[in-house]
Amino acid sequence: MFKSFQKTGNPRGHNNNALLYKHVIFMNEQKTILVTGATGYVGGRLIPRLVELDYSVRAIGRSTAKLKSRPWSRNDHVEILQGDMLDLDFLKQAAMGCRAAYYLVHSMGAKNKNFEVLDRQAANNMARAASEAGLEKIIYLGGLGDDRLGPLSRHLKSRLETAKILQSGKTPVTVLRAAQIVGSGSASFEILRYIMDRLPVLFTPKWVETPCQPIAIRNVLHYLIGCLESDKATGQTFDIGGPDILSYRELMNIYAEEAGLRKRLIIPIPFMAPVISAYWIHIISPLPSAIAMPLIEGLKNPVVCKDTRIREIIPQRLLSCRIAIRLALERIQQELVETRWSDAGLVMPPEWTYSGDAEYAGGTILECCYKVRLKASPEEVWKPVSRIGGETGYYFGNVLWRIRGSWDRLSGGIGLRRGRRHPSELYVGDALDFWRVLEVSPNLRLLLHAEMQLPGDALLEFRINPVSKNETELQILSRFLPTGLWGITYWYILYPFHHWLFGGMLRHIAKAINKQITHGPVSFMSSNENQIK
Repeated sequence: MFKSFQKTGNPRGHNNNALLYKHVIFMNEQKTILVTGATGYVGGRLIPRLVELDYSVRAIGRSTAKLKSRPWSRNDHVEILQGDMLDLDFLKQAAMGCRAAYYLVHSMGAKNKNFEVLDRQAANNMARAASEAGLEKIIYLGGLGDDRLGPLSRHLKSRLETAKILQSGKTPVTVLRAAQIVGSGSASFEILRYIMDRLPVLFTPKWVETPCQPIAIRNVLHYLIGCLESDKATGQTFDIGGPDILSYRELMNIYAEEAGLRKRLIIPIPFMAPVISAYWIHIISPLPSAIAMPLIEGLKNPVVCKDTRIREIIPQRLLSCRIAIRLALERIQQELVETRWSDAGLVMPPEWTYSGDAEYAGGTILECCYKVRLKASPEEVWKPVSRIGGETGYYFGNVLWRIRGSWDRLSGGIGLRRGRRHPSELYVGDALDFWRVLEVSPNLRLLLHAEMQLPGDALLEFRINPVSKNETELQILSRFLPTGLWGITYWYILYPFHHWLFGGMLRHIAKAINKQITHGPVSFMSSNENQIK
């Protein structure tokens, strides 16, 4: 459970936080800090900073493989626990022996339409577990919003309800209420980036004039860490925001200037419904409508800090919206995005992947497999495989991949727009276009699970097998568990294209690394290799 770690002087993206948070003093013999939502956008950035400051961290999530794939998981002071926030017994055990907990969980996702119910249960479990474990405090990152100014959106209402539930327990709760978080990879920033980059003319609802007070992700992290040691912050509720209060129109104009875009024409339409905005964002951005909808609904509510006491308790330099946007764009251009909104979510191989035969109890597993032998080492073959998708594409038939992505997007799926977090680096749980990474074994294997709209369930696997000292075999295996007659029909309609596509991919991968093909590409039956190991 504990892993070794070679610490570098300045891990990528950490921005010398040891200096930034030099007021925090922590000795290793003190109790562990529990971090929920460890692989989410904020949690994935918070943990390495806590580790950098010599905190012992217990990170919990629903997938051990996903947690262990993060670089920070190899630190001696990081403990990994797999479990679900909806499991009270697990949460009680996870909290035992901890000093404090960060509550960074949110159930809003593409598959959780009733996220409020899940948020409610998870918060109740956290409050009970913290009380029984005797935690000193819970630090919760919630959302800004004042229900006295009008009805709140489902998203903001759930954030406020979560805070009240946590506060109902015996453990003191520090609540940080934030508006939009500006940082590379955040959901709100990705919406802003895509609509501004792609649309020279924007027709918007009247919320475009709503005031907001965004905050940079690095300022959020500073507050989160500062609240851990500040007695003055314990049990308090604070509004956190940057120095700028502006309308969404002004925020859009600032982005356009920082991104070097021509000024966008923004036309408010009073009768434009949020659902139209959400589906429009679904079409042009990576965010699915199920996530975009609650966020868009929240834009009607003013989100401005009313209480700025935290600026005196935990002082720091607050970044303006312009600087925060500039830094986020720089991170994207430098390919140094630490975490993304799409990192969150369950990584669980489908049950049928463990079957030993093509005849599975739940149905017939259909497959198309191709292989090629190259005069290359496994390391050389792995390089193009690890870069697949995103800006690199799929080496062959990219027009067809884009058509499939557009079809998926129009039918309510996620399409290709999520891209990749990094051009060559992959973690378990990463979003990769319309795939989710299930397993990464460098120089050996890459396993992807389809998250596109399909009449069934699909896997795409790359296997690298050394044949001799100077020869390596690369295999592509596509497996599909159809749902009903339409699923079977879908597979056989595309089956001829799969043969053409996979053979072409293997030839072009060989071309990409300039290595000679010694045999193939040829199709094969996986037979006794049929089990996903």
